Amino acid sequence: MFLKFLNTLVNLFSGFNVIQYITFRSAFSAVTAFLLAVFLTPFLIRKLKSKNIVDMNAREYCSTLNALHKDKHGTPTMGGIIIILSFLVSILFWGDLQNPYIWLVIISMLVMGALGFVDDILKIKNKSSKALSIRSKLIIQILLGLVVGTYLYIYPTHPVYGTYLQFPFFKNLIFDMGIYYIPFAVCVILATSNAVNVTDGLDGLAIGSLMICIGAYAVISYLTGHIEFANYLQILPIAGSGELAVCSTALVGASLAFLWFNTKPAQIFMGDVGSLPLGTAIGVVALITKQELLLFLIGGVFVMEILSVVIQIISYKIWRKRIFKMAPIHHHFEKLGWQESQIIVRFWIIGIILALLSLSTLKLR
Repeated sequence: MFLKFLNTLVNLFSGFNVIQYITFRSAFSAVTAFLLAVFLTPFLIRKLKSKNIVDMNAREYCSTLNALHKDKHGTPTMGGIIIILSFLVSILFWGDLQNPYIWLVIISMLVMGALGFVDDILKIKNKSSKALSIRSKLIIQILLGLVVGTYLYIYPTHPVYGTYLQFPFFKNLIFDMGIYYIPFAVCVILATSNAVNVTDGLDGLAIGSLMICIGAYAVISYLTGHIEFANYLQILPIAGSGELAVCSTALVGASLAFLWFNTKPAQIFMGDVGSLPLGTAIGVVALITKQELLLFLIGGVFVMEILSVVIQIISYKIWRKRIFKMAPIHHHFEKLGWQESQIIVRFWIIGIILALLSLSTLKLR
């Protein structure tokens, strides 16, 4: 919208040509989202407190954990609203709204944001961790995954390799999934949205890890959207995917501002209204850029978190033994005696290393 207006000024002043560069708009989308979020979040905190929309810390399943997190009682939640709002406003300013991939990300985030909103409201209303049933949430997530997968199957991002999987570290190792790309897309959406949700248990852990992940995909989006860079790196060129760099940096900017208030001791939590859509955004960007398998590396922290839950459940159901002292794994380290800040920063360090390794695979083939 704003971008279209600026384009009309190019003939009047050649300096406005700079807006045609994705790198410029990506930088300003991040700054715009950051400034909006950093100024609006204090207002949201006061509003949430006045409405008593606060974390109930309903960790009745573990008295030890409940004691460790007693200082979190009464912290406002549902801060993800401000991340989504800042992201949307920034995209309206700097994004090319004629690009279908931008709308695919926006719509996916709004659907999952609405799901998270309802889930958070029910938790607050019930004053416990009880909210929407797992089955209800899975149905919505699966339906969204089917819509995204079907769209990318009917309108492939690449005319030849739209349903192919690229394997990191291998130049010519690709696999055509055909119609099975649709259920694969469902799995990606399910995994990313729930992994971020599971990771959101310590102050700043999820949002910091997410910034690292989506920042890496901002670089990938730019490279896949630039045909010369894509050909040089021998990755699939995806026409129009460069605009996802603008989307991704807007998310980074909004998340960075949220981290300002979410760092320990957190003044606000993002809630499901934040974690579900943000995780979904990562999955959608990965699918569009055809770098889905890199999620295992770039999102290694999230993979570690969700796998710890799966392993714990399977182990207990089969052998009646627990592998971890508690799952997700960040709680395991808490029970080992690690300080919350230690866990958070060390997980961020792991995330940065994995993101750098992932970006190196674009050349190491």
